[in-house]
Amino acid sequence: MKKLLYFLVFIHGFCFSQELEEQIYLAAETFIANPNEASLQILNKQELRFKSQVKTKDEQLALVFLQSHKGYYLQNHSNLKEAITTFEDAVKRFNNNNLSKLSDFDIIESCLIPLGNLYTKTGNFTNAESIIKQYTYLAKKKNLPKHEISGAINLSQLYYTLGKHETVIKLTSDFINNPNISKSQKQKLINLKNESQIALGTISEKATLNNKLYYKIALQNANYSQALLEFKKFKKQQLAIKNLSKREIAQIYIEEAQIYHVNNQNTAALKSLEMALQSLIPNTNFKSLPKKELLYAENKFIDIFDLYSNIETTPELALKSYDLSFHVSHLLKNTWTTQEAKILNETNNRIRSEKCINLLFDTFNNTQNDSLLFKAFEYSENSKVFTLKEMFLKKQRLEKHPTDSLLNKEYNLLKQQELITSKLIIEQLENNSPTEINNLSKQLSEISLKIKSLQIPISKKYPALENPIPTQNLQNKLLKDNAVLVEYFYGKQAIYQFVISSTSITLNKLTETDNAKKAITNYIHLFDDATKINNNVSNYTLQAFNLYQLLNFKEVSAYKNVIVIPDGLLNFMPFETLLNSKTTTTSFSKMPFVVKFQNIAYNSSAFFYLNNSQIKTNNKLLGIFPVFNNSTKHLSFSLQEANAIKKEINSEMLINDNASKTNFIKKAKNYNILHLSTHASSGNFVEPASIDFYNEKLYVNELYSLNLNSNLVVLSACETGVGKLFKAEGAMSIARGFQYAGAKNLLFTLWQINDLSTSQIMQSFYKNYSNTQSAYYSNQTCKLEYLENPSISNAKKSPYYWGAFVYYGESSQPISKPYLLYGIILGFILLIILLLRFKLK
Repeated sequence: MKKLLYFLVFIHGFCFSQELEEQIYLAAETFIANPNEASLQILNKQELRFKSQVKTKDEQLALVFLQSHKGYYLQNHSNLKEAITTFEDAVKRFNNNNLSKLSDFDIIESCLIPLGNLYTKTGNFTNAESIIKQYTYLAKKKNLPKHEISGAINLSQLYYTLGKHETVIKLTSDFINNPNISKSQKQKLINLKNESQIALGTISEKATLNNKLYYKIALQNANYSQALLEFKKFKKQQLAIKNLSKREIAQIYIEEAQIYHVNNQNTAALKSLEMALQSLIPNTNFKSLPKKELLYAENKFIDIFDLYSNIETTPELALKSYDLSFHVSHLLKNTWTTQEAKILNETNNRIRSEKCINLLFDTFNNTQNDSLLFKAFEYSENSKVFTLKEMFLKKQRLEKHPTDSLLNKEYNLLKQQELITSKLIIEQLENNSPTEINNLSKQLSEISLKIKSLQIPISKKYPALENPIPTQNLQNKLLKDNAVLVEYFYGKQAIYQFVISSTSITLNKLTETDNAKKAITNYIHLFDDATKINNNVSNYTLQAFNLYQLLNFKEVSAYKNVIVIPDGLLNFMPFETLLNSKTTTTSFSKMPFVVKFQNIAYNSSAFFYLNNSQIKTNNKLLGIFPVFNNSTKHLSFSLQEANAIKKEINSEMLINDNASKTNFIKKAKNYNILHLSTHASSGNFVEPASIDFYNEKLYVNELYSLNLNSNLVVLSACETGVGKLFKAEGAMSIARGFQYAGAKNLLFTLWQINDLSTSQIMQSFYKNYSNTQSAYYSNQTCKLEYLENPSISNAKKSPYYWGAFVYYGESSQPISKPYLLYGIILGFILLIILLLRFKLK
């Protein structure tokens, strides 16, 4: 009887499994036969039920089949966000259940290729590159040349979007003559190669071109009337294609509007933009700009609103349209999980911010309304170090809710993401196994999905993270610090300067960027080596004063305490080394350096200045001194620096082989001050910035994965503040890595520094710091003491030797030790003792 019961249960389960699998396939095929919005709603309900019921691998495969077709429909109907989510879930389901061993279902064609293309279309460039390389590797491994070539096409399209035209030309050239290539694939590669050559101005006259390329060549040559004629032919061909998506139709009209605009036919351009907008949101027009609630994460909206703002002559409407672009950009950001993707997309936001600042600047000149300047300042601030602010706010939120499992999981995943990214970079630099590189890429994709899955529940539980700069709070802090804030916006067209005091704000349009770039670059290169200044002192003094004037630093000359927010190339500028007046002296100690008159604290953004934390009194220091004995990297004065610091402050020193990367990572979180005396590299376009430990390098992405809470980090190493420059995010330097990891205040270097002078400056810095608890005050004081030291020769007092160190952080005033109070108390105690002795006698 018992056996019969087990048999009946088994048969029922088997039949139910068969039935569920068939139900899923039937639901998918019904939808495929009649795909529309009504059948999609039915399919969504069915999918939700199937997800809760599937158990066997056959059922899981059936659900992957359903999701791949649903994703295809969503993609073709411009619902990109939902399409991405659907394809991501299908890929995850396929991989987690090892369905490749069960069936020959083509996951590359059905899910991975469209997912990679969708990532590219929505600006998620990091994930796009990762997923395309993953399926290209898989296709090569499985000997699927068709998919391998598709990978090359889609990777070329991604690099074209990113403006990496040389890479596109090389990649397409490698595959164009592949023996397994189809005719259509070959034509796509040729077109991509030609488009990149057009962009670089290297297209051959013998090249075979289509109408699209003809109009692009005419645009490149500024032959706008010819471009319009060629485009009309291209447009006619495109609109004749059946089943174009809303997004593809919008793109045609956007391109048409752009060509009309350069031909000064703005009425026609606006009409084309209206057609583009109507293809994405039916029944809309530019008589009244659409409400934010109607918009969704689609970058074609950004193209529409940006161009509309360029055409619109009313500043108020132009700004409103730009704000819609910023809104859509923010919606897209919410779909990205890596800081690399966010940074790569900030370029367009910067261009838009500059146009908004310029509109407000011109309007202010007509109205003298100060509120316009604060609005312009907001645009400047919103375009600075977005990812640093975002990480700061996430840590701040986690500190308020330390037991929240969602926030802890998100934070740990973000750190894990950075750690694996760092491993992937190292593997690629060392040309290691393609299999390991692919495995790391897959891990990154999996982590990205996990982070995305947390975004909705976190956003429901907590309000959206914002980083506003309350004007009154900022001015109150400046009043408290007796300081002025000067923020630069290094735009494509011009450099702007905001000067904010406790009572006022001014905005200055300094100069055209091209005019300033040469002067700034020449000045920065004066610090390439010591001889450039010492061999031509008069040239240095001339450039230092001219740049002081060009950057309008005299605007803040009345203030002792100055907060500088640099931007662009100004991130590499040592403002303290500028001269505030002309001089003919060759004695460096007598020169009118800015450092003699003003104390400068730098910040990446006014947001960080406003959110600086209170000084911590736990001043135990961890020192890292690899020294590198018996090698070409030997730091001969490093031990002298270590001993000098140890005399001034409570320290643990890791010297020689103890100064390993492992020991640093293990111990760093337990110390309030970190001091690293070693070598560092600013990196290049291939290799990221890094800092040397005794046994190995630590790359900047590894720093991103650490969780530090240090009050002060001192980087006594070369070029720790230098790295690949991104307009909106600054230099991808070692210093930025420490800031991302949680360091509050940093002292770091902008160029290769002299070992002995560094040792002297560091000894003076820590002597002052132990007395005042103010890195801000100690940074200025140690430089002044260095200049005034009679034992140091004039040549060694060149700003090359002391100007490399810049301080980013809070502008706290010195906390003087109360020697006078101690003396009064001691005197009072002695007086009581004397009185008591007299009374007893």
